[in-house]
Amino acid sequence: MSDIIRTEHLTFAYPPDEGKDPVPALDGVDLSIRQGSFTAILGHNGSGKSTLAKHMNAVLLPGGGRVWVDGMDTLAEAALLEIRRRVGMVFQNPDNQIVANVVEEDVAFGPENLGVPTAEIQARVAAALKAVGMEAFTLHAPHHLSGGQKQRIAIAGVIAMEPACIVLDESTAMLDPAGRREVLDTVKTLNRDKGITVVLITHHMDEAAMADRVVVMDQGRVVMDGTPREILVRMEELREIGLDAPHTVELLHGLRQEGFDVPLDALGIQECAEAIVRALA
Repeated sequence: MSDIIRTEHLTFAYPPDEGKDPVPALDGVDLSIRQGSFTAILGHNGSGKSTLAKHMNAVLLPGGGRVWVDGMDTLAEAALLEIRRRVGMVFQNPDNQIVANVVEEDVAFGPENLGVPTAEIQARVAAALKAVGMEAFTLHAPHHLSGGQKQRIAIAGVIAMEPACIVLDESTAMLDPAGRREVLDTVKTLNRDKGITVVLITHHMDEAAMADRVVVMDQGRVVMDGTPREILVRMEELREIGLDAPHTVELLHGLRQEGFDVPLDALGIQECAEAIVRALA
């Protein structure tokens, strides 16, 4: 399977305050995202994870190095429209992405800007709302919806543009636990059933545990890269860069210190509970 996104020696620095030197937000990032994969990018505030996300559909352009989206260089101005069609972004605050007073009009906004014919737009809107489980809200006013429902509408708007990849930049940060579950269940289903590549930018360990791959960033660099079971059990290393291990791993680690023979990589709640029952038996 080919790469949908690839960065090579990617560097970027925001304009500094007057009299100060620029501080790199990204410092030589080499990363490949496989088509159809589900990757979580973890890091504390200021680690560079959101800056990296914004390079994935050319919201930001490299200060040095290169970013390729499905083989297209993001520095090639003529390719920008197609790049942004291939990689859709969902941001933190769903209210900032809602542009219409009716759900179906909001979802149609992206395809309309791409020049998609009216009949096809209608079909795409219906399919996108069905994909996120919001088909019953077609004629509703978005501002009457819950946070989780608004974010699912934002995702539907991206899906209607038929991207190969969806990047969610801290898209659950402003949601309550129920809203977070709604959004995460939606993107998992899109990845599993439709083969859409998902890149989830987050600092929540339980969200990262749902992915196929976890990339950890610190000070603008990739410092860990592997499966959730490989990465999320590295408690001391995670703590050193300001991250906590999942609660299940913390619990299992404490039980190990008390002499119980339990695995550290039982990341899910049910899996963790079953491991503890076996140890007690």
